[in-house]
Amino acid sequence: MFAVIFPGQGSQAVGMAKEFYDKYSFVKNIFKKADEVLEFPISKLILEGPSDQLNITENTQPSIFLVSYSIFSVVKSEFNIDLNKAKYFAGHSLGEYSALTAANSIDFENAIRLLKKRGRSMQLAVPFGKGAMIAILGQEIKDIEKILLNIGVENCQIANDNCPGQIVVSGTLSEINKLIDTLKKLSIKNIKLPVSAPFHCKLMKTATEIMKKEINNTKFNTPSPKIISNVNALEQDNIDTIKNLLIEQIESMV
Repeated sequence: MFAVIFPGQGSQAVGMAKEFYDKYSFVKNIFKKADEVLEFPISKLILEGPSDQLNITENTQPSIFLVSYSIFSVVKSEFNIDLNKAKYFAGHSLGEYSALTAANSIDFENAIRLLKKRGRSMQLAVPFGKGAMIAILGQEIKDIEKILLNIGVENCQIANDNCPGQIVVSGTLSEINKLIDTLKKLSIKNIKLPVSAPFHCKLMKTATEIMKKEINNTKFNTPSPKIISNVNALEQDNIDTIKNLLIEQIESMV
C-alpha cells in the first residue's frame, strides 16, 4: 500500500521543474496550457522569476499546482508507475487541489483557475505585508496555545500541524512579530515563511466567502483514489463533502 502527497506553499523556488520542462515535451505542453488558461505567462515566472513575484500567493498557488501536476505526469509516463493505484492521495493545503486533479476529480483547467482565484482572494483578505506566518520548532500545540494566550495576540492562531514538533502560526504582522520576540526570549526556534498572507486563520474570512461561490460553481467528480482531507485527516470521496472541506480549510488549521 502507498499514498501520494502533494506539496503546498513555502516549497516554491525559481527554476523548479526546469529539468522536466527541458526534457519532456508534454511538460512544456502542460506549462503552455497553464499560460493559456490564466492568460498570463506563469511558465516564465516559474522558470525565470523574479522570486518576489513568485512568492505572491496568487502566483505561488497556481505555480506549485502546475509543477506538482507536471511531476506527477512525468512519474506516471516515464517511470511506468500507476500512481492511481495508490490507497490515498493527499496534499498540503493547496496541494489538496493537486491531489483532486491527479485523482480525476477536478480537471486541470478548473483547478488552476480556482487556485489563481484562491490566491487572489486570500491576498485581498489581508493586504500584502500586513500578515505573516512562522513555523515553530520543537514545541507541541498545547505549549504554543499557552504562549499565544499569555501574550494576548487575538489575531494569531495555529494554522498548520505539520508534524510533531513543527507547528505553523498565522496572524497579523505586528502580532507575529510580538510572538517572535517572545519565542526569542524563550529560546524557541522559529522560521518565518516565504508567504504573502496569513493563511488558515480567521483573517481569511472574506476569501472563504469568495471561494465558496467559486467552488460550488465548479464541476467535481468522484476522486479515484480517495482523498485525505486537510481539515479532518479523514478519507473522502463524497463530492459535496469534498467541496465543503475545501471551503472550510481556508480558515481552519490543516
